[in-house]
Amino acid sequence: MEKTAATAVFESLASGVRLDVFRLLVKQGPAGLVAGEIAATLDLPPTNLSFHLKALTQARLVTVEQEGRFQRYRASIALIAELIDYLTAECCSGHPEHCSELCTDTGCAPCAPAKVVTKRATAKA
Repeated sequence: MEKTAATAVFESLASGVRLDVFRLLVKQGPAGLVAGEIAATLDLPPTNLSFHLKALTQARLVTVEQEGRFQRYRASIALIAELIDYLTAECCSGHPEHCSELCTDTGCAPCAPAKVVTKRATAKA
């Protein structure tokens, strides 16, 4: 992941509504939700929601798939795992013994292979 991509993710999640939408989609896992279900669950007007879904899609935080006349949205768990890897790539300056307790709790990159981080992110969804 590059710095510009990480910045785009954080900018997109800086909105409380978008953060709520993303967390809801993470909770739903691979099944995702159609836009109407998201709007109903979060009590949002559809026009307001479409603006936020567009921003999340542009940041690659959600994927969208057409299902007849509906669009199903899913959280991009892989992107979040990539972001976590990017943020923790140089954790403890290459000395994991300095933050072993932190690494044990979070599974950061130097203490656990990227696959473990991805599995943990998927498990939390």
